[in-house]
Amino acid sequence: MSLSTSERRQVAERWLHAAAGRLRIMVHVGHTSLPEAQALAQHAAQLGVDAIALIAPNFFKPQTVADLVDFCALVASAAPKLPFYYYEIPSMTGIHFPTAEFVRQAIARIPNFAGLKFSHSDLMSLQECLAVREGLDLYYGQDEMLLAALALGVQGAVGSTYNFAAPVYQRVITAFQAGDLATARREQRKSVEMIRVLLDFGVVRTVKAILRLMGIDCGTVRPPLRPVSPEEMTAIYHRLRHLDIFSRPLSLSAIGGSV
Repeated sequence: MSLSTSERRQVAERWLHAAAGRLRIMVHVGHTSLPEAQALAQHAAQLGVDAIALIAPNFFKPQTVADLVDFCALVASAAPKLPFYYYEIPSMTGIHFPTAEFVRQAIARIPNFAGLKFSHSDLMSLQECLAVREGLDLYYGQDEMLLAALALGVQGAVGSTYNFAAPVYQRVITAFQAGDLATARREQRKSVEMIRVLLDFGVVRTVKAILRLMGIDCGTVRPPLRPVSPEEMTAIYHRLRHLDIFSRPLSLSAIGGSV
């Protein structure tokens, strides 16, 4: 949401090029401006992506579930051949409607509604969403609670830390499917320990720091967020280095520091 519309188009184009048909690409088109969201949806459709997703507008907020469904329907209609997903993340939008009621109305009002990403700790609401329609395409978005979501019947997940700590979540899923709950819980706790560090230092700041420690420099954060200082980088490294969860080993040498 800190990117310009032009930058967001460029990001979508680069992802599609890099994926080269190997990955399914879902583009986020949410915006506080309806015309901008529709334009992003149309651009995604022209690129030939696999789906679009949208968070709720969060400055002038919808006052009812119907208001939110109306907004989503107008955006989804700008790319009617693409599956449309609603991205439920009340911690960022400040919108706290009953999600299951949104799903019921979206099914009735949006022809290309395909499901949602549920980034919320409300597991009661999660179960209500799963009960609305069997087979609803629901991706869970609270990485630190993946095991709980799996136990409730969730079949997929989308989350920030899966991008660089996929091994630990693969072990959670594998152990859960094998009925080895002790292992699944142990691996989930490693995720919790990592995410506690993200929360202590700031999620986006720390994600970029971890990537740098892995030798992948994605640049710094954009104001009003503050870049991670060298002292914070060292502290992050020492709090995470013992965890066997990353797709690449962490190293201060990757940023020109000493271990």
